[in-house]
Amino acid sequence: MSQRFTVTKPAVQGDINNEVEIVGGDKPPSIQAAENDTAGGASSAKNGKKYSRLINSGSGDFYGSVAGYSEEGAPFMNDAEKGVNNDGNLALYEDDFKHRPKISSLLNTLANYKTLPEHSQEPEGRDKQLKNVAPQMGTLMGVYLPCLQNILGVILFIRLTWIVGNAGALESFFIIVISCATTSLTAISMSAVATNGVVPAGGSYFMISRALGPEFGGAVGVLFYLGTTFASSMYILGAIEILLVYIAPVIAIFDDGVGSGTTSNSPDMLNNMRVYGTIILFVLSLLVFVGVKYVNKCALLFLFCVVISIFCIYIGVFIPNDLQFCCLDDNIAIHSDFRSIEECTLYFQGNASVPSTLGQSLCDADDLKVDECVSYLSKHSAKLTPAIPGLGNGLFSDNLKNLYRDGGEVLPREEGKGPNEIVSDITTSFTILLAIFFPSVTGIMAGSNRSGDLKDAQFSIPRGTLGAIFTTSLIYITCVLFFAGAVRGEILRDKFGESIDGGLVVANIAWPSQWVILIGSFLSTIGAGLQSLTGAPRLLQAIAKDNLIPFLAVFGKGSAIGEPTWALLLTAAISELGIIIAKLDSVAPIITMFFLMCYMFVNLACALQTLLRTPNWRPRFKYYHWSLSFIGMVMCVSLMFISSWYYALAAMALAGCIYKYIEYRGAEKEWGDGLRGLSLQAARYSLLRLEEGPPHTKNWRPQVLVLCKLDEELLPKHRRLLSFASQLKAGRGLTLVSSVIEGDYTTKYPDSQAAAQELRKVMTEEKVKGFHQVLIARDVNDGISACIQMSGLGGLQHNTVIAGWPYGWRQSTDDRAFRVFLNVVRNVSSMHNALLVPKNITLFPSNDQKLEGGSIDVWWIVHDGGMLMLLPFLLRQHKVWKNCTMKIYTVAQMEDNSIQMKKDLKTFLYHLRIDAEIEVVELPGCDISAYTYERTLLMEQRTQLLRQMKLTRKESSFDAQAIVDLHHIPASETDGASPAKNTGRKVRFARQESSPFDEESEKEEVLNVSNLTDISEVTEDDIDLMDMEPEKQKADAADNDTDGLLDIKPSDRNVRRMHTAVRLNEIIVEKSHKAHLVILNLPGPPKLQRKEQNYMEYLEVLTEGLERVLMVRGGGREVITIYS
Repeated sequence: MSQRFTVTKPAVQGDINNEVEIVGGDKPPSIQAAENDTAGGASSAKNGKKYSRLINSGSGDFYGSVAGYSEEGAPFMNDAEKGVNNDGNLALYEDDFKHRPKISSLLNTLANYKTLPEHSQEPEGRDKQLKNVAPQMGTLMGVYLPCLQNILGVILFIRLTWIVGNAGALESFFIIVISCATTSLTAISMSAVATNGVVPAGGSYFMISRALGPEFGGAVGVLFYLGTTFASSMYILGAIEILLVYIAPVIAIFDDGVGSGTTSNSPDMLNNMRVYGTIILFVLSLLVFVGVKYVNKCALLFLFCVVISIFCIYIGVFIPNDLQFCCLDDNIAIHSDFRSIEECTLYFQGNASVPSTLGQSLCDADDLKVDECVSYLSKHSAKLTPAIPGLGNGLFSDNLKNLYRDGGEVLPREEGKGPNEIVSDITTSFTILLAIFFPSVTGIMAGSNRSGDLKDAQFSIPRGTLGAIFTTSLIYITCVLFFAGAVRGEILRDKFGESIDGGLVVANIAWPSQWVILIGSFLSTIGAGLQSLTGAPRLLQAIAKDNLIPFLAVFGKGSAIGEPTWALLLTAAISELGIIIAKLDSVAPIITMFFLMCYMFVNLACALQTLLRTPNWRPRFKYYHWSLSFIGMVMCVSLMFISSWYYALAAMALAGCIYKYIEYRGAEKEWGDGLRGLSLQAARYSLLRLEEGPPHTKNWRPQVLVLCKLDEELLPKHRRLLSFASQLKAGRGLTLVSSVIEGDYTTKYPDSQAAAQELRKVMTEEKVKGFHQVLIARDVNDGISACIQMSGLGGLQHNTVIAGWPYGWRQSTDDRAFRVFLNVVRNVSSMHNALLVPKNITLFPSNDQKLEGGSIDVWWIVHDGGMLMLLPFLLRQHKVWKNCTMKIYTVAQMEDNSIQMKKDLKTFLYHLRIDAEIEVVELPGCDISAYTYERTLLMEQRTQLLRQMKLTRKESSFDAQAIVDLHHIPASETDGASPAKNTGRKVRFARQESSPFDEESEKEEVLNVSNLTDISEVTEDDIDLMDMEPEKQKADAADNDTDGLLDIKPSDRNVRRMHTAVRLNEIIVEKSHKAHLVILNLPGPPKLQRKEQNYMEYLEVLTEGLERVLMVRGGGREVITIYS
């Protein structure tokens, strides 16, 4: 029993939302109880008009259900009434406290946040000791000096003079300005990103991965790691070069006795570099393995050496130097073997007819005879010249312009003559020198990597980093000016000091002794290499622990105190590769590419965050702008291609491969990346563009909504539906997967989340690229209808629905077994969407299968806008169906010319650019077989039997009563309203527009209840109009038992329909029994409820004996065109 209520509202005519006309003057809303009955609730629910809510007087607001009024109507009960202990004066939120932290607890957690690397733990026994230790490092020790140490390195001591000699003062100045401007803009962007929250270990990797997402973060993190690792190789090679060439040449292992072991890029020199480089790499790696604290203790010593060396250089520039070298023709440096007055001459003891040793070597280089040699030498001169005259000698103008040479040239386009002239060992140009110099301005991330050790990271990082960049830029620029004004150009271009007894040029400039620079530069390069070997393994460990790249997971492990032991081994191995190259000038461009890629993404992260204006983008550093970040990003990309286009392409290809690998592996990280905001902005723009108009037929493609049924365990019941959708889409376009759970939202919400997780998992396994949703509804039909209507957004909505076939509907006595399916068909048709119904879906191929040979047979019976032509084409784009051929069968009726049909069909397919075999099937008229008649008879008997089992006359009367109650207002409630207002009011039991399954003679029956004042006036004959065929009313009224089933005579129309289904099935089975897939038109559904079972029977007969069937119903628009 259920209590029904009649709800009235004042002075509202034709309330569309409630579909009921309510009359009455200014009476307040009221609730009236109707008669107690057992069918009222069911009937009203059936019609979707169950009003069971309390309505506020005058406002019409809903307060809650009638049944739950006692509980919901008093939410402010005191604790004594509810028996709940109050937490202070916040008893109102006691339920929230069960699931959410208190504000005090939350603030306490945030205040005590420790900036350890993610996933790392304190070593046992140290956590208590470190708990009360607050960060003490300020801007100077925490940011400025570490950045200074990382920026100033090997290039300053052993390559800057050579760069100035080849590029000239002017172009060297531009090289430094471009490099420092790039790092300055990157530092501004980095300061903004770093001050937008805490940056644990990982530095740029952490910032980029959290700003741009795990894919970009992983790719850039690996590149930054490789750059840092190869930087250690560069520093070690620089240290070995200083050791073997300038400090202790005698320790060379490989030497042919004439100094080849320490000369330029000779094979012996390269082998010495490899041997000693490996030894030093092993020692440094062992030191890092022993403990980082020893590395940190040495850092200040190494930095002190760098600072002292630079001051010595500045002092030496202003002090005259008596160092001399032999100069030929005032522009060519001669080897140091000719540094005395007697040796640095072209003639022997001043005799112009006898060439000296130097002169003879020049003549021998050109194979000149004695007379020719004397004539040749008369055109040249050689003399001892001061190598470092100091400032104020007019050298700056001489060294202002560039002097680029190819390898082996002594002057531009002039090959060196003999072994005594100092020639260029490699080809030089502006871009090559820029690539070699740029690593000397890297190292700006050192401060951000230590953010956890700073007192105020937001204050220290911007100031310390920008201060270090400004200082180093000033040092580099002043050094360029001093070198160009104080040193001869021939000496500047002498990379290895071969003209000055193998001395380091910058060391000979320094005061008081060159050993200050030699020892200082050696220790500083060793220290820089040690810092790189310390930082790179920790970066790799951070990447590995984020589990972005699964095969790197082993390198996330460490020692008992958290040291990255395995990562150190890989770092040492990669660094050894750089040492095997053994050429510093070849390793430097590799480092340039990696660091420029990293800097580019830092700028991109800042620009995106600024432009998207995400709520979380609130950096404390305010002196940034998206245009600066954009300029920095463009400069990074430009420098990459200017320096070395092939290295740039290689670095980008490596980053792209890492990105796609992480994306393929599916990085399940949610870091609130900035690209999510970019995606939202792009999606919004695209959706607004799609709203401008419907897509052209050329652009039409199936945007699929898959209605996926769930089983009792909330798993997709037919996962092959998703496989089919994936094959149909081939990874393109929109795919939506929807499921409906029947029940109440408040109790079924956890189930929906579990179902959504399973749905996502299956979609991933079946390679469905799209979106999923799980809807909770009290009625499955309503839920599916909502999914069909509301899925998608704006112009990005589905135009095709894939629905499963209702298997087992024949064996079930419940109408819902097939009625849900029919409602789907009707709803999809109402939305003018295409409908695809795969039958025997379990037999459809999975994504791992590949069908060899066979065909996809299309049975084109009704024109559906070309949908049947398009589907096989789309399926054949997938590897599963790629090898299948296409066959098209069309049915010719009695009045058709089958020969002409075939010609026209060939022409049509030709213009559609579709290759297919064509056959026109004639369906001649023939007598109806006994089998067809028997199938029809059994169908109608079954239908009638189920109707008698389920529907009684009493239930039918209650159906009628529910409708009359809604529309009939007793005269007593009209409050004096004119009876004329109700004149002509009717309840229409409407027959919707005709379909192929409706009798032609069936019309719309109208029940006039305008003058009824009581439900008893509704006759039984009127009620019968709803559910009983007119010709059987009297027979059913006289005899309701099953004996009447034997007297049923099938209607002619049903027999004809069955005949068509049987004949088509016979032909389809005959022609397509070997096909991998049969595609045919889905007939339109009946409009009358009593015809639904017959309709399902026709579909069963039509597809009987076929292995895989796809029934298609077009959406009422053309989806394929012959035009380009």
